[in-house]
Amino acid sequence: MDFLHHLLGEDIQAGLLIILNLIVIESLLSVDNAAVLATMVIDLPKEQRSKALRYGILGAYVFRGICLFLAAWLVKIWWLKPLGGLYLLYLAFDYFKGKSEEGGSEEETVNKNESWIYKSTVGLVGTFWATVALVEVMDLAFSIDNVFAAVAFTDHVFLIYTGVFIGILAMRFVAQAFVKLMEKFTFLETVAFVVIGVLGVKLTASLYTHFFPGTPFSEILEGKSMDLFVSLFTVAVFIIPVISSALFNFPKKQITNLEVTRDAEKVLDKS
Repeated sequence: MDFLHHLLGEDIQAGLLIILNLIVIESLLSVDNAAVLATMVIDLPKEQRSKALRYGILGAYVFRGICLFLAAWLVKIWWLKPLGGLYLLYLAFDYFKGKSEEGGSEEETVNKNESWIYKSTVGLVGTFWATVALVEVMDLAFSIDNVFAAVAFTDHVFLIYTGVFIGILAMRFVAQAFVKLMEKFTFLETVAFVVIGVLGVKLTASLYTHFFPGTPFSEILEGKSMDLFVSLFTVAVFIIPVISSALFNFPKKQITNLEVTRDAEKVLDKS
């Protein structure tokens, strides 16, 4: 029992709930990441796509592995939390802004020609290696998402390690199941970014707790009750819509396959 307390914290049930949250959010993030990788290589010749995707998945593994080792050090730097929170808020804002501009379209794409990295390297190394370079930069950004999402749930180092490790496994194994789930319940991607926004608010609030420690509001933000609330909210915001959709078709289920999920599945099949 002492061993479990060491791994999961004082409250074992809360620790297990956090791990469940991490499985859900990291898996959905991996699906979204895989879809972006797919759109980045789609303009390459058919024989080069598979090779570029393999490099991309390998880079994802490497960067997540690096973040796994750096996580314990990163969590000790206080200003990285609010910085990570602002980054997560930006991701959520950018997602919903894109949805609004596209009129609700579900497909996510990346315009390589607008990327400084791609434009700077394509003339030197050609389209294939310039695409690979851009994919690896995106992998680094996705790995940072992976760490910040885990840190938003807990400061417990083992649980952060677990979250990052789940992100590594999710790119290959868990995410394919979520691809199938998202084909049926297309609203899950939007739900995932709602959670990303909530986690961003939680991390950004650490600015207040750092500069005003010991105040009643700081104690609420840093208390176990707040952590439990965020964990329960994350589980509920995923499970309740899925159950209501399955039973009452609200939110409505998607009958046809989505381009984003097909692209994601292709990437995951290549890993």
